[in-house]
Amino acid sequence: MKQELRFSGLYVIAVTPFDEEGRVDEESLRAEVEFCIEAGVHGIVTPANASEWYALSDRERRHVGKVVIEQTAKRVPVIISVTGGSQWAAVELAEAAQEMGADGLMAMPPPLMPPHREGLYEYYRAISQVAQVPIIVQNCHPPLGTPMPPELLARLVDELPWVDYIKEEAEPCTHLMSRASELVRNQAKLKGIFGGQGGRYIMNEIARGLCGTMPACDMPDAHAALWAAYERGDLVETRRLYRRILPLLTMEALYPMVIYKEVLQRRGVIRTAVVRNPTRGPLDEVDHRELDVLLEEISDLLVVKGPFA
Repeated sequence: MKQELRFSGLYVIAVTPFDEEGRVDEESLRAEVEFCIEAGVHGIVTPANASEWYALSDRERRHVGKVVIEQTAKRVPVIISVTGGSQWAAVELAEAAQEMGADGLMAMPPPLMPPHREGLYEYYRAISQVAQVPIIVQNCHPPLGTPMPPELLARLVDELPWVDYIKEEAEPCTHLMSRASELVRNQAKLKGIFGGQGGRYIMNEIARGLCGTMPACDMPDAHAALWAAYERGDLVETRRLYRRILPLLTMEALYPMVIYKEVLQRRGVIRTAVVRNPTRGPLDEVDHRELDVLLEEISDLLVVKGPFA
């Protein structure tokens, strides 16, 4: 029987903490889950792009998912990302995620040597055939993403069981969000479209009817305050909070993963800011001074402290 759990609101992407030797730091990961829940998130997603899934072994990916599901203990839903290099790899990850108790699955197409359009459809059909929980189709820009046209996204929703959500962060994500929504024939089947891109375009996405947002988890309390204002119908306050956090969101885009972990370490949530295979950085003295200023400017919104503070 298909479950009726609906996903909406603030679903943060958990980072994968590493120790100084680059090994997964389980204690920091559990602390991160507690930090996010205390901050007021509505769900947690892992191991996705901000989790550095591409730098994890399959064993590590399963371990990270298992730890997050265990630590969350059903207090909020957990979405497990099962993006794979082929439909067979993604199916195996999807089966493992559901055995661990995942509340939902999320998948991008294969990021390397992706199949043609009909092959992309078959990739998601294979995941849907083993699914017993809702699937979020993640449409993302390169280098990790393989952008799909809104016509294909709509077809996936209309034709495949369990494909009920889209996470739209290909470019231009705002227009693609609207177009995919318009093209879905069975509007009751589409439960919602999540915004991505770190929440940088959330006001434009709100105007297009997003069901939720999926930023990284370095400032979940600030994002939670913004979402709460939106849910109250106070768009003036929503925009005011958006303007306040936008400078940090902009800096995150310049140094993805590096900034997320630097902020989380400064907040005492994780013990190190180690990133595997960083594509940008490390931060220099100027970056650190700028980050000092940005965090101070929103310090009143960063109300939750981690255990390593």
